[in-house]
Amino acid sequence: MTSYYDHILGLIPLAFVAVAAAVTIFGYSTTVAIPAAGGVGVVLVGHALFVRGPTDESAGVSASASASTPVGPGASPDDRSPMPAAE
Repeated sequence: MTSYYDHILGLIPLAFVAVAAAVTIFGYSTTVAIPAAGGVGVVLVGHALFVRGPTDESAGVSASASASTPVGPGASPDDRSPMPAAE
């Protein structure tokens, strides 16, 4: 099954060619048509990233659980202190 992002990836080159051709047909030069078509691609990518941004759909792992897990040498699962122990 194709996702929203698959459609965006297919739509970017299609929109680029279509807009560049349409602007050229309306009598503008290629130096105007290419940036206009590129602007449409930027809008599509911006929409895919910021308006309908990607989400992490992994189940069972919460951000708070993974952030509180101690990392590093000598860290034990019971050590949840954000500050290292004084020696």
